[in-house]
Amino acid sequence: MPTDLQIYLNFDGRCEEAVEFYKRTLGAQVDVLMRAKDAPATENCPPPAADQGDKIMHTTFRIGGIAVMASDCHSGGQPKFEGFSLTLSVPDEAECDRLVAALADGGKVEMPPAKTFWSPRFAVVSDRFGVSWMVNTCTPQSK
Repeated sequence: MPTDLQIYLNFDGRCEEAVEFYKRTLGAQVDVLMRAKDAPATENCPPPAADQGDKIMHTTFRIGGIAVMASDCHSGGQPKFEGFSLTLSVPDEAECDRLVAALADGGKVEMPPAKTFWSPRFAVVSDRFGVSWMVNTCTPQSK
């Protein structure tokens, strides 16, 4: 039986750009950042190609109290995130609108912020990397 569930995103060569974007838009705090060139070469893990040394082998950053792990993985530049969304819970409608606008910079609003039967303001946006975000306003009656 698992003891924990963790989020791990592979940005296919755009991890550093994504981390900087999330720092600006969501206030992400970086806990760990390891580059490919810093990993010791082993039999199962040869040294990276010269143009891959600065790519992110692993990072952990926090958004609110949640840790998100990520890497550059194959570094092809075309990350694909399908079949899931990350959800942000925010305290009010203004913060919902602000985050949707920030995440939509280079991305796409899939469902504009609006009142729903469960929330005074809810929206869905895909960011510039293709990560789907649901932004949900939590009020005392919607918690």
